[in-house]
Amino acid sequence: MSAQTIALVTGANKGIGYEIAAGLGSLGWRVGVGARDRQRRDTAVEKLRAAGCDAFGVPLDVADDASAAAAAELIADRAGGLDVLVNNAAITGPVPQTPTTVDPATVRSVVETNVIGVLRVTNAMLPLLRGSSSPRIVNMSSSVGSLTLQTTPGVDMGPVPAAYLASKTFLNAVTVQYAKELSDTNILVNSACPGYTATDLNGFQGVRTPQQGAAIAIRLATLPDDGPTGGFFDDGGTVPW
Repeated sequence: MSAQTIALVTGANKGIGYEIAAGLGSLGWRVGVGARDRQRRDTAVEKLRAAGCDAFGVPLDVADDASAAAAAELIADRAGGLDVLVNNAAITGPVPQTPTTVDPATVRSVVETNVIGVLRVTNAMLPLLRGSSSPRIVNMSSSVGSLTLQTTPGVDMGPVPAAYLASKTFLNAVTVQYAKELSDTNILVNSACPGYTATDLNGFQGVRTPQQGAAIAIRLATLPDDGPTGGFFDDGGTVPW
């Protein structure tokens, strides 16, 4: 592995993903900007480099097996390894998404990106992460996926799209299972909630900035070796499952 810490952030061409990449880059890390759109990816890399970050583009469609495998090969060739993976890429899907009316195809599409995409990319990157001295995996989730909060009297989560909500609950379960399977390794795996952040995912209706939303991912990406694994966190601490 290189002496320089290497990170990959999926969906890093805009919003929270871009700010995660910028935050990690400001630490002196080398950051792979994962994105499927070439123009947006190149623009993000240029902007990060102009800000002093050591960034490079990683063509990556999280819904495609061959793309994930090619991304792992590119990172191995360009950076020599990988220390941190931030699974940030996600979609909401068309709304409304009430359970009684949502198109099953919408659910399938959202889960393909938000859950299966995380499995696909994580498994492609695991051989590289196993070679790191302090590997970290951060899965960008949301408190709307918390079954505890969803069922707590008096807690209003708002009109949350059913497919998106379920995908984040599913993702949290996957995070726990990765942490259990990798418990005999030095890989720390956690879910992060960025809070209600203004991005194009929600039509820029959030109350937090992308930079604020990125903070928890950066904290989990930089956990000490004795840090937590298999947890769900936001800026305030632990989020209930």
